[in-house]
Amino acid sequence: MSATTPPTPPGAHPPGTATSPAATGGAPRSPAVCVLALTPLLAIEIEPAGPTETSPEVHVHPGGQGLWLARMAYSLGAHVVVCGPFGGETGSVAAHLARTENLELRTVGTGGNGAFVHDRRSGQRTELVTMDPYPLNRHEVDDLYSTVLVSALDAAVTILTGSETGVGVPASFFRRLAHDLHASDRQVVADLSADQARAVADAPGVVLKMSHEELVEGGFSDDESEESLLRSARAMVDAGPRALVVSRAHDPSLLVTREHTYRVTTPRVTTVDHRGAGDSMTAGIAVGLGRGLGLPDAVRLGAAAGALNVTRRGLGTGRRDQIERFARSVTVEDVT
Repeated sequence: MSATTPPTPPGAHPPGTATSPAATGGAPRSPAVCVLALTPLLAIEIEPAGPTETSPEVHVHPGGQGLWLARMAYSLGAHVVVCGPFGGETGSVAAHLARTENLELRTVGTGGNGAFVHDRRSGQRTELVTMDPYPLNRHEVDDLYSTVLVSALDAAVTILTGSETGVGVPASFFRRLAHDLHASDRQVVADLSADQARAVADAPGVVLKMSHEELVEGGFSDDESEESLLRSARAMVDAGPRALVVSRAHDPSLLVTREHTYRVTTPRVTTVDHRGAGDSMTAGIAVGLGRGLGLPDAVRLGAAAGALNVTRRGLGTGRRDQIERFARSVTVEDVT
């Protein structure tokens, strides 16, 4: 343990870690997961009328990568603390809805959160309206950093998510956070792309998850072939992270560490909505690590969560018992 981490009192357990059944007299304690939700948003979806209804259904959910991840982590039994900016009408509603889904929020101020309206009455997802979030000012960025850092010290694992839109948070934010958490012996799973992923690519201890498209678009890999993806992944892992997980849509995912390379294959399923699969996978990996699983088994759980999520219409949704049973059918093959 590093010198910056206070010693654990005799008989106590480090923050956020699961205890054994023998130690607690019952089931293992759920892992505490901290999620950086950089761009929470309000999601409004119009669905076709049901079999006994004459008008379409309108559903309102808390959304955005961080909240979708948090929802799945909670479904898998974790206690989830979400750190992020919430403000304005959209932020107030999104925060209320997130709390009704049993997510603990630690918020910082912002002028307003993003939102979208999607129409699914045709059977396809059609984007009607998208509103970008307000960018954070430097004081709000500082407040967000300290909120995540302090909250993460009480968690078994922290998930870092980014943003595809400019929200005033520099890539260096992620680098500092990853290094500071590693210095305090905290596990970090990062689901990032482009410059944000590059910022944590030299951070020791980080488990970085990216899609094959993100590796190519970000200039990390020459193309989408498995050979090129593995070559770039091994180069990245040699530079710093504990591991790189590459999701590949219908193709097997890849797990690359310094010592091993694994191919992760899930049973084939029919896709209802592909959105949210990667986020669910990241959440499963983080919960698995928080439970004390090794990387291959944590990725197995994440792959199961992601695969089952595409069979559902809700992003970041699923049932723990089904995901854990489905994980038994996921194969993790060492191809080093």
